[in-house]
Parts: sequence; structure tokens; C-alpha cells
Amino acid sequence: MALTKRPVRMSLKGKLSRPVGLVLGAIVFTLPYVVEFEGLSVAGHRIFSVFLLAIVLWVTEAIPLHATAALIILLEILLISDKALPPLPAGFEAPSFSTFFASLAHPVLMLFLGGFFLADGAAKFRLDQNMARVLLRPFGDSPTRIMLGLMLITAAFSMFMSNTATTATLMAVVLPVIATLAPEDRLRTGLALSIPVAANIGGIGTPVGTPPNAIAVGSLADAGISISFVQWMVMAVPMMVVLLLIAWYLLTRLFPARERSLQLTIHATFDKSRPAQVFYVTFAVTVALWMTEPLHGISSSIVGFLPVVILLATRVFSARDLQSVQWHVLWLVAGGIALGIGVNASGLDAWLVGLVGFESIGKALLILALASVALLLSTFISNSATANLLIPIGLSLALSDAVAATPSLVAFFIAIGASLAMALPVSTPPNAIAFSTGAVNTRDLAVTGSIIGVTGLVLYVFAAPLLWDLTGVTP
Repeated sequence: MALTKRPVRMSLKGKLSRPVGLVLGAIVFTLPYVVEFEGLSVAGHRIFSVFLLAIVLWVTEAIPLHATAALIILLEILLISDKALPPLPAGFEAPSFSTFFASLAHPVLMLFLGGFFLADGAAKFRLDQNMARVLLRPFGDSPTRIMLGLMLITAAFSMFMSNTATTATLMAVVLPVIATLAPEDRLRTGLALSIPVAANIGGIGTPVGTPPNAIAVGSLADAGISISFVQWMVMAVPMMVVLLLIAWYLLTRLFPARERSLQLTIHATFDKSRPAQVFYVTFAVTVALWMTEPLHGISSSIVGFLPVVILLATRVFSARDLQSVQWHVLWLVAGGIALGIGVNASGLDAWLVGLVGFESIGKALLILALASVALLLSTFISNSATANLLIPIGLSLALSDAVAATPSLVAFFIAIGASLAMALPVSTPPNAIAFSTGAVNTRDLAVTGSIIGVTGLVLYVFAAPLLWDLTGVTP
């Protein structure tokens, strides 16, 4: 039975939300100019306008997410930089306008760019599909074991490739199998859901796995706190594996198979051309250098730029390949980094922190609250936009005397919370891909995604710190 393609209807992205978003954005932008907030500087008022505007535009997507990011950078240059119009009062140490432009070439963007090159190259030479077929062979023909194999492979790929690209790749492997199953066989839904669920969970594992991770690493770097590629993995991967197994068990129980065996197409033909061989070596070397950063001391961002240079210099990537890179994602991350710089430089972060008596809130409760808000927001809006909005505020709270939490933990848990949102078709692109196949309905996605998201949040916030203490990991 052929699968039906259906459009994914975005709840906040329709034609109605665009004019509403633009009008509401204009209103909130002018608010700090007509209302004086006690204790907030002139620069703080100006960046507060930008912050409120960013919230509205990122939530409603009245303009594209990356366009909002670019607008943020421009407004910060015009309002609070050393080129501000009108100039800021004497005594305020305005950041150089080049500081905001530099966010477009932030080291964490180079790290992400390298990940994009590896993902695009894997698709170009069909390395991803061939590796998936080879790796599925040991799992036999049992439906439950095949689902486990699909989820393990998808999660592993998503650690180094785009979640969206990984989902599209593995869906191409499994869709022919789903099409052979009877309409009433619940395994159809289980297999279709297993891939986006595993892609969302797997993206948690590395700094290049998903944009919120990159935003967290970049914001920490701007605060003078370095977190290496391996350190992130040590903190994230153990619970990622546990959550992946829980998700697999849940899917096998919610969507049991009627058939006792399945047949997958596992024949793989690897490209042996010279460009493909150059890519294979570049891929292996890059990942190896990322994994051994503590040994050689080369920054993961520098390593991430290595495949960019090699693949362009050897002409493995053409100008057309370069154009196809997901530049809009990089601009979105850059906008978040720039917003964090502006919030900190203007004193808006300290003012926002001072509005609430955080002295009475424990560190663990604060982290749980921030991660929960990230999970809730990311269910309805982009997880990148959520991370961009919450991480600067979270870091300000962590660095304040009232809370004095570990900044790396706060940024880490906000990123995790944002990445665990997978309850709706609009929550993540992998969810949208699964929904578009026709094998998944909104109810199944909501039930499965909600259970996995909440379970993951509990595991990371409560169980992960205990594991770190037992193993001597220092966040």
C-alpha cells in the first residue's frame, strides 16, 4: 500500500499570524521607548525593545527566522554599538559595531559549518544510506530488532549530521518496508515514528547535533567558559543512550507488529571515485579529531573548519555544493549569539534577574524550571529560537550573586530541554517529515513525543548529575 503525502499545517505560521506578528512586533518594540522602566539604563531600554521584538517574530514567524536574526544584528548596531543613532549617554561603554558583525563568523558557527559539510557530503556520495544498510544487517528480520537498529543508527548519524538530513536518509530506507505492511498494522506507525524520535534524541549527543547545542556552546564561550566537544559528549551521551532504549521499548509496546519478520533492502554499493575517497578520509579524520580534542588540544571549531577547506580545495565540493549549505541555520545561530552579547553589554540581563527574588529558588529548581520552559516553548516554536531567547537569560541568572549556579549546566539543560520537544508535527523538521508520510497521525505523535520528552527531561535533570558524581565528570 502506497503512503500518502500530506502537508504539515503550521499552527503559528499561517497567513493570519504574519500580519498579527508584524503589528504586535511593532507594538512591543516601541513599548520600552514610551514606558520608562525603573533601574534600566538607556541602552537597556533599547536592547529590551530588540529582545521583545525578537520574541514576537520568532514565535509568530511573521518573517523568516533567519531574517529576524539578521534584523537583530542590524538593530543592535544602530541602537547600542559605538555607531548608535542617536548616540548613547556618556559613561556607557558601547560595544564596537564589529562585535555584532563578528557573530556571523563566531567560532561555533565554523564548528557547525563543518558538520553541514560532512552531512552534505555523506548525502552526495550516498555514504549515509549505504552505511545504514550495512549497519542494519546484524539486526536480522525481527521487527523489534530492526526498529532498534534503525533507532541506534539514526541517533548515531544525528550526532554528526543534521537531524533533518538523517531523518530523510533513513526514511528512504524504511518507507518501502512500511508500504508493504497492512493498513491496520501498527508497526507502520512505529517504524515511521522511530526515526524522528531517534534523530531528535541523537542530536543531543554532540555540539554539532542540533542548533540549541551550538547556541549553548557559543554563549558559554562568549562568557569565557569553554566546553569541549568531548566534554559535551561525556555529559550528554550516557543519558541519551538510556532515553533511546526507553523510547524503543515504548514504541514496541504502543505499536506492536503483526508480522514476525520483515525484509529490508540492505544491499549497499559504495562510491569508489576519487572525490568520494577524499570525502571518506576527510570525514573520518574530522570525527577522529573531534573525539580526541583533549589529546591534541586543537579546538573543535578549528577542526570543524578542516573539512570546509579540504573539500573545497580538492574540488570535491563545487560552488553549487557550497550554495546548498544551510546558511539560514548559521545566521539563526549568529542572531542568537548577537542577542546574548547585546543583552549582557546593555545590562538588561542583570535588570531582568533583579525583577524576581531568585534567592529563594534552589539551583536544581531553577534548572528544572528553565529546562521545562524550553521544552514547552520548543513544542510550538523553533528549538533554535527557544535557545536563543532563554540561554542569555539563563546564563545571567547563573552568574548572578542571587543564584550562583554553574553556567555550563544552565546552558546545557536549556539546550537539552529545547531538543526534547517532539510532541507535534511542527516541533521539529524530523517530526514534520514523519507526519508527511501519512503513516503517523497527530495523536500518536503527541502521546509518544510527550512521554519521551518528559521522561528525557527527568533523566537529564535528576539522573544525569548523579551519574556525573559517580563517574567523576566535572560539568
